[in-house]
Amino acid sequence: MLRIILKNTAQSPSKPQSYPFFSIISRSYSQLHSQIQRPSFGIAFDIDGVVLLGDTPIGGSPQALKRLYDDCGKLKTPFIFLTNGGGFRESKRASELSELLGVNILPSQVVQGHSPFKQLVKRFENELVIAVGKGEPAAVMSEYGFKNVLSIDEYSSCFDNIDPQAQYKKWSTKQDVDQNSSLRMKNTVYSQRVQGAFVVSDSVDWSRDIQVLCDVLRTGGLPGREIGHQPYLYFANDDLEYQVAIFNRIHPQALEYTSFGKPNPSVFMNAENILSQLVSSLHHSLQVENHGNAGSHPFKTLYMIGDNPSVDINGARQAGLPWFSILTRTGVFKGKENHVKFPADLVVDTVEEAVDFLLTRECSS
Repeated sequence: MLRIILKNTAQSPSKPQSYPFFSIISRSYSQLHSQIQRPSFGIAFDIDGVVLLGDTPIGGSPQALKRLYDDCGKLKTPFIFLTNGGGFRESKRASELSELLGVNILPSQVVQGHSPFKQLVKRFENELVIAVGKGEPAAVMSEYGFKNVLSIDEYSSCFDNIDPQAQYKKWSTKQDVDQNSSLRMKNTVYSQRVQGAFVVSDSVDWSRDIQVLCDVLRTGGLPGREIGHQPYLYFANDDLEYQVAIFNRIHPQALEYTSFGKPNPSVFMNAENILSQLVSSLHHSLQVENHGNAGSHPFKTLYMIGDNPSVDINGARQAGLPWFSILTRTGVFKGKENHVKFPADLVVDTVEEAVDFLLTRECSS
């Protein structure tokens, strides 16, 4: 039996009430919204555990997403993917999602944990920075506009003994680089201080990466030199902060850093701005009506659909209105009732049911 729990703000979170599920009524949404009009709501989907499990669609996600497009395959309801994951360029991730989910996903609809790093390009555009993590961290930063970026694999390769555990490892993260490129890279590394370290995603070789980061941060950006002022350090999400604890245990001065990602309320503010810009790109008339301000479009409701109460739901709760949180049971959360510490506004089994609910709700409002 299908069970959907709606949080009643007038009651205790421990006493969720039942909400009627009208899947047939929501079908009329397509007909009612066939003409171009200002969208009053937007949607942010988490990816892993909500629409995908690995590379496999779950919870009826392809069918759910197709309902947000018209019969010609044009996006009619503004939505984005809001994830703490990353390591790859938004353009590449959008292409992968399009293929897996069977709809056309734009790069602007993919907001990853490291996407806010774009806002720091002007500060570090020509400065030497290192990018840490699995995937293609340097390619990510280069696409954002950073012009002097090295992956931590490339940076580490310039120092013979920077990783004391290297002899015990059965794998290698070294990349094939021609001799001329290697010489230019070493000249850069030996002569320029690292001005910023960006942890884009989880490390592949975390012991080496922490060692290198500690050397870079405590020497002011030039390993092997005297202790200097700490370069800037940025984390794509809070899950990567374990590296901070290790640094603080071996260094007398606490590490200074900035962390992005859910549940940080700033991430949800940024998501709202991106959804507003998406609306303006879909409905060009809005640019005239809003005097060209792409970020000024107000939403009546923004839906956060996630599977992690402490990240997705907690973040939406901290962000406040107009965010409405929907918790699915296809990922981290498996509970029969609402989460006790971070109760969602609505609990459903799958993302398809979440979309069914919100389209019914918006259709009747």
